[in-house]
Amino acid sequence: MSDQSGGGIGVEIIGSALHLPEGTLTNKDLEGMMDTSDEWIVKRTGINSRRRADIANGETTSVLATEAMRKALANAKVDATELDLLLVATMTCDSPTPSVGCVVAREVGCRDIGAMDINAACSGFLYTVSMADAMIKSGTYKTIGVIGADCITRHIDYSNFGRGAAILFGDGAGAMVLRATDDSSKGMISHKMHADGNGAKHLFIPSCEIDFPEEAEFDERKLDKVQMNGQAVFKFAVTKFQEVISETLEESGLSADDIDHFVCHQANSRILDSARERFGIPSEKLLVNIQKYGNTVGGSIPIVFHELVADGKVQPGQKVMFLAFGAGLTWGSSLWQL
Repeated sequence: MSDQSGGGIGVEIIGSALHLPEGTLTNKDLEGMMDTSDEWIVKRTGINSRRRADIANGETTSVLATEAMRKALANAKVDATELDLLLVATMTCDSPTPSVGCVVAREVGCRDIGAMDINAACSGFLYTVSMADAMIKSGTYKTIGVIGADCITRHIDYSNFGRGAAILFGDGAGAMVLRATDDSSKGMISHKMHADGNGAKHLFIPSCEIDFPEEAEFDERKLDKVQMNGQAVFKFAVTKFQEVISETLEESGLSADDIDHFVCHQANSRILDSARERFGIPSEKLLVNIQKYGNTVGGSIPIVFHELVADGKVQPGQKVMFLAFGAGLTWGSSLWQL
């Protein structure tokens, strides 16, 4: 889909924020929990530490999401009652129902607006922000709150049995406030959303025996824990990441040099490095923060974006390409003119 805003409605990102748990889990901490080493983890992933929510004491996904949204509203100088819709990208709801979106809407003080969760795993925020742009440009909504939040560590086995996933993931949340503008040059220029359910077997969280792929042997220790074929996911990510960048640039008629910031899902530093090398992207155009936070799933992209904003690196008129890949398998892009 390509959108050149012919209808006269543009979309601005008028506020952003992040919220992270205070608890930190370093590579040294993991050395005491399983057979691994700081050197090996850094070499394979680029990660030094990650945040871990204290879920037992109530630090849930909705709590992280609520704090991120409160901060984003303050950053935008917008009251919660001005929001027309609230969308949350998450795969770790506190419970099957109510949705995280409904809880956040209540906690921040929204009126009786629509609120819902969208689950596309690590691609969730990209899907969600693209949908929000389209909803605003349709004229249906004026101001939308968009959140990416996950407490994925609740689904991690911190033993040798779950080591492959344990070294990667962390908890966190980021949020944006989007608003309609008369400047139709602002907002999403182009986007791609892809999914291939044939790859679901490579990254999943089983809740019962029937959730296991035919190729996988049932093991009770795997229930409710992230199961990942690391090699298959890495190969998929490297390939699709580069493909979707090329696809998006071609459709928009732009080159990599025309993009001011590549705001990427932080899954593995080697995946990001491969894209930088393939397209000749200088390091200042592709922020890497995985060393501090690990893979925060839905929170990854908005956390990166807000760090760029906070450092004064994001300016009006710039072009930003959001990029993600995740379980499903899912992947995509969202190219914006700020």
